[in-house]
Amino acid sequence: MSVRSKNLSSVFYADSYHPIQAGSIDGTDVVPHDNAVYRAQLCSSIGLYDPHGDPKATGDPYCTLFVARLSRLTTQDTLHKVMSKYGQVKNLRLVRDIVTGDSRGYAFVEYETEREMRRAYMDAHHLIVDDCEIIVDYNRQQLMPGWIPRRLGGGLSGKKESGQLRFGGREKPFRAPLKSIPYEELKKLGIPPPPEGRYMSRFQVPSPPRRERSLSDREEDSHRHRRGSEDRYRKENALRSSVDIKEEHYKRSSRHRDDDHSRGRSSSERSGRYHERSSSEKEHLHRRYTDKDNRSSSEKGHRHRSSTDKDKHSRKRKERDERSQTQGKYSRHSPHED
Repeated sequence: MSVRSKNLSSVFYADSYHPIQAGSIDGTDVVPHDNAVYRAQLCSSIGLYDPHGDPKATGDPYCTLFVARLSRLTTQDTLHKVMSKYGQVKNLRLVRDIVTGDSRGYAFVEYETEREMRRAYMDAHHLIVDDCEIIVDYNRQQLMPGWIPRRLGGGLSGKKESGQLRFGGREKPFRAPLKSIPYEELKKLGIPPPPEGRYMSRFQVPSPPRRERSLSDREEDSHRHRRGSEDRYRKENALRSSVDIKEEHYKRSSRHRDDDHSRGRSSSERSGRYHERSSSEKEHLHRRYTDKDNRSSSEKGHRHRSSTDKDKHSRKRKERDERSQTQGKYSRHSPHED
């Protein structure tokens, strides 16, 4: 690919607004090319426009989205319904003509959070509403340094038929320069030069500016992040402990099953080994077990006979004692003694 074709597909976007630069397709003009650009440059140099002086521009600019190229028939309710798909709409202002009251084709939509605004910024661009293709952008009036509105010769984009195209925005970015860049003249006018080597493609979407956070906000965010990390750590530990308990229970139960299986297998192995022995060994084992049974039965019989003999001796002793007592009683009352 040649350098010329590569430059044709490379673009860059403006971070700050300069009327002369906005009127140039590649951002390298050093003189106004029409009267509108000259008027915008005059307003910018003497400070005739205050972007924060509009009493109707209320709300958080970081949560506000600019919607343009609306149909003149699009109502505020219709636009509210369409933009509510991307988040909760806090405020919506459809700009109208102060004389006729008709819509001027653009509006400002404020969302509850910056995240919702960014979602609409990415997804609602070139959306079809009432047969018109709309464009969306962030609130450049309050967030872009040096901003000059269209009614004073500034603004961005525009139609080719009007002859007042403005470049550097999302819809019409600057094209990479094909000629040499006049760095000295741009520096004198305070125009930032093109970012050579850091161009973007036409399919890349520039990100809206982010809110500058104070020290307290950063500390609060870090505290929230630390607290969220601790909560996640506790949940992970609880989950890990429950998993460990389940694994321990499973190992214990599997160990019991293995022991039962090994016991059953050992008894079956013993019976198998018994059947595998020779007939002489079987006879010897049978005789040994028979002798053991006979010895145990004889011991039981001996114990039974010994208990029976003890009973007999105790009865005889008792009878002798009774006879001796009877003889002694009769001897004390003998008639010979009287």
